[in-house]
Amino acid sequence: MVVTPKVRGFICTTAHPVGCEVAVKNQIEYVKKAGKLNGAKKVLVIGSSMGYGLASRISAAFACGAATVGVMFDKPAPVSGIKTGTSGWYNTKAFEKFAAEEGLYAKTVNGDAYSDEVKKEVIDIIKRDLGKVDMVVYSLAAPRRTVGDVTYKSVLKTTGAPYTNKSIDLKNNTITEVTIEPATDEEIEATVKVMGGEDWEAWIDALKAADAIEDNAVTLAYNYIGPEITHPMYFDGSIGRAKEHLLKTSKKLNEKGVRAYVSVNKALVTQSSAAIPVVPLYISILYKVMKQHGNHEGCIEQMQRLWKKLSDNELGLDSDGQIRMDDWEMLPEIQDEVKRIWDNLNQDNFKDGTDLDGYWSDFYALFGFGFDNVDYDADVQV
Repeated sequence: MVVTPKVRGFICTTAHPVGCEVAVKNQIEYVKKAGKLNGAKKVLVIGSSMGYGLASRISAAFACGAATVGVMFDKPAPVSGIKTGTSGWYNTKAFEKFAAEEGLYAKTVNGDAYSDEVKKEVIDIIKRDLGKVDMVVYSLAAPRRTVGDVTYKSVLKTTGAPYTNKSIDLKNNTITEVTIEPATDEEIEATVKVMGGEDWEAWIDALKAADAIEDNAVTLAYNYIGPEITHPMYFDGSIGRAKEHLLKTSKKLNEKGVRAYVSVNKALVTQSSAAIPVVPLYISILYKVMKQHGNHEGCIEQMQRLWKKLSDNELGLDSDGQIRMDDWEMLPEIQDEVKRIWDNLNQDNFKDGTDLDGYWSDFYALFGFGFDNVDYDADVQV
């Protein structure tokens, strides 16, 4: 079938298999060109099919030569062939293809990472094929989590009081004003259950109980802090409460004999960030400013730089023990310029003040679209 992008809200409901393969190949080539690194050799990546999780798996495999086990929750195309699979499905197939070509071990489990069943399946693979892992990357972003008979749903809301600010209407690329109501205590609790550190700890506990993780292994989870502009929707919002729990969990895990770090990453276009009001507008301004300063990074550039920090043992931890991969984003000269543009932004100067083309280019690339060397008019096997 001929696959074209079909955007609904903040997601694309189609994915191009050839385009996704090109996207994965481009990331692999970037990592290989950057050079070999020292690092973990047996790596589990939980949430491995897109964004930072995929970039982490690529960095581990193609910079450090690691064997990798991935966990994803993606769908193949139906047998009827009338719809595509998810981009994560195609990304993973491409990753496994390129890994096999270089003799790198790569196995992926497709299922609910929160479940005990998937944890057992993954641990069985590790015990059988690798013995023990020496690194665990927890890069899960999900809307819900079921524990026993209860399903918790995360929300993207502020806390304390309603919040009003500029945003971007992605349906028509216009500046709008949005008011977000605060989350209830129950919604905050549910968001922490889904996006906090409880499941990260459960994975480490399960691996340790099965003797499937090395003593002093490294484990990473990812966070975002950002500037004051985004704090009401992120750092001080319901998702921020979950990430606060994530940081507390890292300290608990350190007491359990692993080296646990939270990496605070840069704001980027991902399926998760596109869903958060206010944040896409901030990202489109940030892209413009950082590209002008020559220090813009995407997911793979961020993760390659993180893996180099790990390789060189130069983590530069902040006072909370976090790795600050957002250091270039938070430079005063970057944030001062972003704030100046934000304060003066209106519909008339919207396109001049933002890198909207860059935002959409990254968005479509998530689903395999927009690559010059792909024939999007050709019939492809989905």
